Amino acid sequence: MFNKNTLALISGPLLAVTVAFAMHLYGWDAKACWTAGVVVLCVVWWVFEPIPIPATSIIPLVVFPLVGVLPKEEVAKAYGNDLILLMLGGFMISAAMAHSGTHRRLALELVRLIGGTSSRRIVFGFMCACALLSMWISNSATALMMLPLAIAVIDQSPDKKLAIPLLFAIAYGCNIGGIGTPIGTPPNLVFMKEYQDFTGSAVSFTQWMGWGLPVVVIMLPLAFLWLTRNLNYVGELTMPQVGAWRPEEKRVLIIFGLTVLAWVTRIEPFGGWSTWLDLPGATDATVALTAVVCLFLVSNGRGGKLLDWDAAGKVPWGILILFAAGIPIAQAFMESGLSRFVADKLAVLA
Repeated sequence: MFNKNTLALISGPLLAVTVAFAMHLYGWDAKACWTAGVVVLCVVWWVFEPIPIPATSIIPLVVFPLVGVLPKEEVAKAYGNDLILLMLGGFMISAAMAHSGTHRRLALELVRLIGGTSSRRIVFGFMCACALLSMWISNSATALMMLPLAIAVIDQSPDKKLAIPLLFAIAYGCNIGGIGTPIGTPPNLVFMKEYQDFTGSAVSFTQWMGWGLPVVVIMLPLAFLWLTRNLNYVGELTMPQVGAWRPEEKRVLIIFGLTVLAWVTRIEPFGGWSTWLDLPGATDATVALTAVVCLFLVSNGRGGKLLDWDAAGKVPWGILILFAAGIPIAQAFMESGLSRFVADKLAVLA
C-alpha cells in the first residue's frame, strides 16, 4: 500500500510532466513549459509535504538556471532581495525580544495599562497587546507567547465565560496587528515585492503603515465588540507577575525603539534621514540589519550579548527560503507569458 508521502512523491513529478507536455502540444515555448511544470511540482509537494517545504522551495532555484528559464544571476538575487533581508532582520529582532523576555514584558504592561477590572477590559488588553507585538513579531510567535499568560488569567478568573473570548482575542489580535507593518507577517512583504515589480514603485515602511494602521484601528474594536458581546463580569482579575525591568530588557527595548524610529523617518519628513545624511542606498533592510548587528554587539549585563547565535539560529530559515523561491517563480511567470495568460483567463470571469 502506498502512503500519502509516497503518492505525493510520485504524483508530483507525473503531474508536472503531464502539464509541461500538454503545454508543449499547445504550442507554448520551453520556458513556459518548464515554468509550469516546476510550479505544479512545487505546489503538490508544498501541499502534501513528502519532503520538507523549504527543501521543495529549493527546486526552482536549481531548475530555472539549469534549463535556461532564468539566468543564474537573476535567481541568486532572490536571496539578496531587500524584502528577504528585511524579513531576516525582523526575525532576528524578534528572536532578541523573545530571548530577553522583552515581548512578554511589553504585553503584560499593556494589559495592565488598559486594566483588569472586568472581563471585557482584559480581553481588550490582550487584543491590543497581541496586535502591537504582532506588528513587529510573527503572528505565530506572538500567539505562542501570549497563550500561557491567557491561560494563567483564565485559571484565576471567576468568570467562566472568559476562556473562549480571551483565546479568540489572541488569534484575532495577532492576525489584525500583522497588517499594520511590512514585517508584521510575511505576506505583506510578498505584496510589496509584487507591487514593486508591476508598478516600478517601491512601498516604503511609512507608506505601508499609513495604509495598514487605519485597518488595525478599525478592525480591533469591531472584533472586540463581537467577542465580548456576552461578557458582563466586573471585578479585579489577577495578572501574572514578572518583577522589575532587567537591564537586557531595557537595552533590547531601546534598540527596538530606535529601529522603529529609523524605519518611520527614513524618507519622511522632508526626505528623511537618508536624504539629510546623503545615504541614498539606505533601505528598510539596512535599518533592520544594522539593528541586528547592534544586538550582537551590546552586552546583556550578564556577561553575554543581547542576541547570540543560539537564539538567532532559531529564526525560521525555512520561511526565508520559501519566500525567496517565490521571487524567481514570479519572474519566470512574467517572462514566459504565463502571468498574462492567467490574467486574461481570470478577466473572463470578472
